[in-house]
Amino acid sequence: MKIKILTLFIICSCTFITQAQDDDKKWTLRECVEYALENNITIKQSELDYEASKIDKSDAVGNFLPTLNLSAGNTWSSGLSPDPITGTNRTQTFRSSNYGAGVGISIFTGLRNLRRFQRAKLNRLLNQYNLGKSKDDIALFIANGYLQVLLNRESLKVIEKQHEITLEQLQRTKDLVDAGVLPQGDLLEIQATSADELTRIVQAQNAVQISLIALAQALLIKDYERFDIAEQEYLVPVAEILEKPIDQIIAKARESRYEVQIAEQNKSIAEKDLQIARGAYYPSLNGSFGYNTAETNAASFEQVIDPDNPIVTSSIGRVEGTGQNVIGEFPNSTLVERGADPFINQLYRNDGISYGLSLSVPVFNGFSVRNSVKRSKVNVKRTEFQLEQAQLDLDSNVYQAYLDAKGSAEAYEASLVSVKAQERAYEYAKNRYDVGLTNAFDFSQSKFRLENAQSQEVQNKFDYIFKLKVLELFFGIKIAEIKL
Repeated sequence: MKIKILTLFIICSCTFITQAQDDDKKWTLRECVEYALENNITIKQSELDYEASKIDKSDAVGNFLPTLNLSAGNTWSSGLSPDPITGTNRTQTFRSSNYGAGVGISIFTGLRNLRRFQRAKLNRLLNQYNLGKSKDDIALFIANGYLQVLLNRESLKVIEKQHEITLEQLQRTKDLVDAGVLPQGDLLEIQATSADELTRIVQAQNAVQISLIALAQALLIKDYERFDIAEQEYLVPVAEILEKPIDQIIAKARESRYEVQIAEQNKSIAEKDLQIARGAYYPSLNGSFGYNTAETNAASFEQVIDPDNPIVTSSIGRVEGTGQNVIGEFPNSTLVERGADPFINQLYRNDGISYGLSLSVPVFNGFSVRNSVKRSKVNVKRTEFQLEQAQLDLDSNVYQAYLDAKGSAEAYEASLVSVKAQERAYEYAKNRYDVGLTNAFDFSQSKFRLENAQSQEVQNKFDYIFKLKVLELFFGIKIAEIKL
């Protein structure tokens, strides 16, 4: 009994430890992106569109294959009804059945079946591009949300670090005020600064929590309280892409970006629709083959010799001149009702085959074919404009991303210089304050300027990282391959 209790305790303990490990999970950027790609609803819908395009392609293949249909029927008739075998009307109650098989094939349809198959392949590729674009958009959105959490945390660390310095200065100022070295106003100024920093710490903590919740919502994770990301140092990456000519980046983007590829596929599909519409001008030729048979349980009748009176005599003419009658003998037959023939025998005896060709030549259909062709031409023009616009938009976006990345790089470098300058200014102000050569207000202002410079550096750092990643994405580097 003790062993069972101990075993149960170990199992429960292991379960609790496993659950605790899951609860304490720290999400990396790669894990967030991979989780989003597996669970995002938009991506799932794009995957369904891609699966549907596979079915459309199967439909297009089926248009080339012959059709085969089987039929069977069973009927009960009573009263005066036509015999299904002889076709004569008879008054009786009987059952009949018929069976058939038909084969049809499209021999020529103005090449529309071929065009539909080609269109299905283009549409499948289009949905594949749409799926890829959805994944890139979601991955970039998740990366932006992830970097926003990191930015808010770094900003919080800056404020907390400055507050630690303020607390140390507050204690030192309190000692100097108690010793009569500094006036009471300096202590009040430092206390006001400390209270302001506490307020901004709370605001920064809320910003971190809000950004975490936003990221969890984007990932469709409902456990907001336990969701957290991994703590690790994110260094500014080497900006090799900024050394490339903008023309090279734009050319690479045109080759790899889904926006242009989607527009190109839409144009190809529109051109294929025009070919399909024009196919309706041509005649269509179809072939058919059919086999049918029938059987019934209705009684049949047969002519037989009457055994009681097998021969009958009858006048067949008159001798010319004498007028004597010419008498002939004939077999005397009578109708005898017999039962229905065996089922299999009837199927073999009553079967029939039909085959043929049918030609349909379009002459006039109320302008429907011509108007369909015209609409297809308009759609081709529309997709050509959309492709041109997609290329222009892509060029503009790439150029803007290039300028944004360069500008954010310069801003980050400038913030580093500003932080170093403010650090020197703060040390100078601190040394003067420690020896009583400046007041608490001027010292607090110097400290506040340093804090702002540090916060701006953090903001510029992550802004630069994100804009650099956007530019790399335009260059064809997938989010999964991007390293922070």
